[in-house]
Amino acid sequence: MSLSSHLAELKKKHEHLSTEVEEAQRHPAVDQLELASLKKQKLRIKEEIQRLSH
Repeated sequence: MSLSSHLAELKKKHEHLSTEVEEAQRHPAVDQLELASLKKQKLRIKEEIQRLSH
């Protein structure tokens, strides 16, 4: 897998997680541990994108 395709895949995953976090925050009965987990995954992917972009 080339670097550009890997970055594109990471960006897709990041966008998907953003959507999941937004959806979860709209529901009052959201599991806070699950929400925290989604946010951590999103942050790890963002950091990976930044690391590979430099």
